[in-house]
Amino acid sequence: MKYYLIAGEASGDLHGANLMKAIRIEDPEAEFRFWGGDLMQSVGGTLVKHYKERSFMGFIEILLNLPKILGFIRFCKKDIKKFDPDLVILIDNSGFNLPIAKWAKINGYTTHYYISPQIWASREGRIKTIKAYVDYMYVVLPFVKEFYENKHDFPVHFVGHPLIDAIADHEQIAPELFKKQHNLDDRPIIAILPGSRKQEIRKMLEVMLTVVDDFPEYQFIIAGAPSQEAAFYTPFIKKEGVRLVMNQTYDLLSLSSAALVTSGTATLETALFKVPQVVCYKGSTISYHIAKRIINLEYISLVNLIMDKPVVTELIQGDFNTERLKEELSQIIDKYKRAVMFLDYYDLEKELGGKGANQKAARLIVESLT
Repeated sequence: MKYYLIAGEASGDLHGANLMKAIRIEDPEAEFRFWGGDLMQSVGGTLVKHYKERSFMGFIEILLNLPKILGFIRFCKKDIKKFDPDLVILIDNSGFNLPIAKWAKINGYTTHYYISPQIWASREGRIKTIKAYVDYMYVVLPFVKEFYENKHDFPVHFVGHPLIDAIADHEQIAPELFKKQHNLDDRPIIAILPGSRKQEIRKMLEVMLTVVDDFPEYQFIIAGAPSQEAAFYTPFIKKEGVRLVMNQTYDLLSLSSAALVTSGTATLETALFKVPQVVCYKGSTISYHIAKRIINLEYISLVNLIMDKPVVTELIQGDFNTERLKEELSQIIDKYKRAVMFLDYYDLEKELGGKGANQKAARLIVESLT
């Protein structure tokens, strides 16, 4: 069968690649054409556009690049028609994927959505588009299933979270080899995960690195995003006690004592590695005030949203400053605070439903074709 997949960022590339591997188990003759990244390309098939070409963040940046985004959407529609797949699989990335879902459904293609758009957080009115143009929805968070089925009478499949599989399948490097590769000493590590987009990274690192001198007994390691080149980080690693590790975030987290993490999927990854963390977020003033008006959530981190309580501290906008960061980092390296957080992390993993998300979704997708 022919599968057309669309992922829009590094996390979508990871989940798309693992879903493709799982589909190939269910359908050995599967033929893939996709928008994604290096991980999806390594599975096999034809990469149409790399997610790096359309990595836009924030309301202002999206508006400035709107002609380019609309051009990508037009091109994608033509490409789907040319490939003529048996179905279209959309992975998160709602700004791009929901218009494609509408067009695909109208043009007779079956639409599968893997990892729901976050309409439970903002712009809930998009449920009308989803109900009209998405044939099958696969959600990876338990409260999202309740949101769709109990609040909007829209049946979905809860398959568990694919990050559990991604972490379980990760071949961890030996600690001593990792330290030798990156010229690290024996001090405990504080990981810094500043996000994946340039403007986000600049904004987050500027503040995150201000606390380095206050913790000389630790070494701070920046997790370089796969969407960026190492040279981009050079201005930030001149500070004594700071190192950069590119494309080895899981190896880094497996050895870290604590982490400073930009809000997003990385907060959940950090929790699944059982690393105490402080969650950080700061956007442009305009973007922040727009977001504040349309987002209807008590928390911004997936960890707190899933557990429905403040498991990890969130430093947002004005609260994201040197003084608060130093205070909260001091707390999560304290033994008692760490022990409490570990207990919550174990409960979090139970809530996510265990291993097998990709295979469950793949089985349902392939079965839909029969």
